[in-house]
Amino acid sequence: MPQTITKSVKSMIDTARAEIKEHTAEEMKAMAADPAVVMVDIRDPRELERDGRIPGAFHATRGMLEFWIDPASPYYKPVFGEDKKFVFFCAGGMRSVLATKTAQDMGLKPVAHMIGGFGAWKAAGGAIETGPKQKG
Repeated sequence: MPQTITKSVKSMIDTARAEIKEHTAEEMKAMAADPAVVMVDIRDPRELERDGRIPGAFHATRGMLEFWIDPASPYYKPVFGEDKKFVFFCAGGMRSVLATKTAQDMGLKPVAHMIGGFGAWKAAGGAIETGPKQKG
């Protein structure tokens, strides 16, 4: 007997969007230089290599996000303990809606989502860096 999916991804995204704060790429271009804002790129490393990165964005793959946010996790990343605003984005804005809602549900605050993701950032003329990631 085939699986019966009772909640669609679309309904999950719609529910999450109703409960989180969102910013446009234009708004994020103005906020990107603010030291109190951390842009969190949840795309897969292959996407970063192929498409480039937003300078200064913190990379946290979607699959590890909850573990990196939780201070009790052995995978915790101290950036998530800073008193900053965290704005999540992915390639097109669907994964990051769910990531933002999850981070918010975990108690991380303030959090927001960039509408349209990296694609919207690029279309808005946001800065992009390519090539190997610089260390340090």
